[in-house]
Amino acid sequence: MSDDALKELGAQIELKRPEQVTGWSVEHGELSVEIRSSALPGFIEFLKADPACQFSTLIDITAVDWPEREHRFDVVYHLLSMYQNHRIRVKCPVGEGELVPSITAIHHGANWFEREVFDLFGIIFTGHPDLRRILTDYGFRGHPLRKDFPTTGYTEVRYDEAEKRVVYEPVNLVQEYRQFDFMSPWEGAKYVLPGDEKGEGDKG
Repeated sequence: MSDDALKELGAQIELKRPEQVTGWSVEHGELSVEIRSSALPGFIEFLKADPACQFSTLIDITAVDWPEREHRFDVVYHLLSMYQNHRIRVKCPVGEGELVPSITAIHHGANWFEREVFDLFGIIFTGHPDLRRILTDYGFRGHPLRKDFPTTGYTEVRYDEAEKRVVYEPVNLVQEYRQFDFMSPWEGAKYVLPGDEKGEGDKG
């Protein structure tokens, strides 16, 4: 769709749901609509049923972490209308510990997407039929896609050959692995690659 058509759609959605929509924009050929999280199920149902929208396919649910913001997370929904041939992004600002209504009753495909967001960001979806981790292990500590989660994690998982079982241990990163050499491997090379000798000769 053209930007003008997307802007017209955004204006129509805001006009029909003024109490739910807090803002919308068209950037890089994509329509983004921001709503209150409490309005989520009703708004998603509206997008699915409204003749001008018909967003019947849920493509993805994800989140973005903004640690410095009052509402720390944006829960983001991507939907597709195969009937109208257009897409929409719905964003819900969510505070730390705030509950988000599940949309599994509207889109069954939201089940695993919401579990993934819960697992990786720690956002809880109320009304979800089976909200548990889906990518990390059962006893995993923390939520890996939060920006304050350490890149090394908290626990090291390895198979112990002597004990013949998987062992969980606190991460113990030895000091030599903390020394980083940012020099390009080509800059420190002691050899000349085929063809490089021509460049050296040209400089002389």
